[in-house]
Amino acid sequence: MSVNRQIGWLLLLRLLVASLLLGGTIIYHVHDGNHERSRFLVQSLYYLVVITYLGAIASFFVARKLSSERHFLQLQVIWDLLFSISLVYVTGGSESPFAFLFIIVIIGASVFFSRKEIFLVASAASILYGSLVDLQYYGYLPYAKGSIYLDRLEIRDFFYAVFVNLVAFFLTALLSSILTERFRRSESDLRKKEIDYDELDYLNKTIVANISSGLMSLNPDGRVRLFNAAATAITGLRLKDVYDRDVREVIPGLQIFSDNRRVVRRGEVQFQGGERRLTLGYATSLLTDAKGREKGLLVSFQDLTELKEMEQRLRWADRLATVGRLASGMAHEIRNPLASISGSVQLLLELKELEDYQKRLMQIVVKEADRLSQLLSDFLQFARPRQPEYDDVDLTVLCEEILAVIAGDPRFKGLDVRIRSSGVIHLAADRQQLRQALWNLLLNAADALPGSGTIQLSLVELDAWVSVVVEDSGMGIPEAIREKIFDPFFSTKDRGSGLGLATVHALVQAHRGEINVQNRPEGGTRFVLRFPRDGQV
Repeated sequence: MSVNRQIGWLLLLRLLVASLLLGGTIIYHVHDGNHERSRFLVQSLYYLVVITYLGAIASFFVARKLSSERHFLQLQVIWDLLFSISLVYVTGGSESPFAFLFIIVIIGASVFFSRKEIFLVASAASILYGSLVDLQYYGYLPYAKGSIYLDRLEIRDFFYAVFVNLVAFFLTALLSSILTERFRRSESDLRKKEIDYDELDYLNKTIVANISSGLMSLNPDGRVRLFNAAATAITGLRLKDVYDRDVREVIPGLQIFSDNRRVVRRGEVQFQGGERRLTLGYATSLLTDAKGREKGLLVSFQDLTELKEMEQRLRWADRLATVGRLASGMAHEIRNPLASISGSVQLLLELKELEDYQKRLMQIVVKEADRLSQLLSDFLQFARPRQPEYDDVDLTVLCEEILAVIAGDPRFKGLDVRIRSSGVIHLAADRQQLRQALWNLLLNAADALPGSGTIQLSLVELDAWVSVVVEDSGMGIPEAIREKIFDPFFSTKDRGSGLGLATVHALVQAHRGEINVQNRPEGGTRFVLRFPRDGQV
């Protein structure tokens, strides 16, 4: 409680106590049989009541004017001592029942002052009380009318009464100072602990809010109780969406217990975060109280998707390097005899004495030789793509050029091919390689649509990245083969080379980009190509 509030309560309490004591005393003596004594006493008490209320009003205004709280409190103690001695005087001096008011003043002073100052207050009370009684006893101060005259008391009773009161004053000062100091020390320690707890609580909330890992706390039933900002950023879910839900509903597949009910410390789980499928790595630990009793579970998790994709790209690059070394040597060894075979057969076709079936067979040989030569070219392009020659490419114009070529290609007959763009989008890229990658994706989409369907080519820019999205309305890619579609020579088509998507993957990586494939909820496949706008990210 602040000092100002303590002072306010002190003034209010003092006014209440004075009103009760004076009012009760007045009511008691109004019915006293000794009219002269009662009239004087009641009149004196009335004066004290008026003075008390005037003092309270004055204290209120003085408190607002004085800049020093300490000086104001000292004035209040002086006022209380004067009020107490006045009431003791008019009610009988040493025989007054109100000598205990000095004890209340001493106790009140102990709330605000030090031990030394408390003993000063006790000394002042003793001097005032002792002086009053001594002056009355020796005749230097007249007795109040109607009070009990001291000549009726034996001198030893008189001094005994004074001694008891003075001892009570100083004992009260001693005890109240000890108790007050202990209280202040305890209050100070408690305030320090409260500050420490506040700082710890703030620090805890700050760490939980700003840590890069997602954090979930679960109760013993596995229901979510905490979900920090990083968890929201990773999953797209908010605390109000997941609070009190079973963690297996929030992140399906999350295994927090093994078969024997022991906590699974680490693991990975696939999570559908919007349109992206995320790989989350998680670790769990038990939450216990001070007695070691289980109170719940803490689950921390991170998005490992990019790390997994990077690992996959590294494995892919290693595989590609190996294939590239083999390809450069084998291509020449195969192409040279292949060219000789094709040339020789073409010369034989010029002979006039050949039968028709012989010409057909030779034409098949030439056609397959050309197909094999093209396959070798595709393989070399996949295995060892040339370094991109970066140029400023207007993606909208490039896509419109591809669309114009598609219009006359029989493989796209009956298909609705669209372009969706938010405006003019530029990209630093190799124009020919980018054109080849998009063409291969469009051919792959056309193969997935038997004679009818929709292909949409979308261009999206976001910060430093540009995305090219190719979507079709086909059957989608089975989950079992989705991880294999970029492998060289993997194909689900009877006469496919299995190098189309592998080449796209290689070209995108050469541009420091990313490629992801997803099945659309409404059916079909979505390929998302992400490129750094300036080619440097």
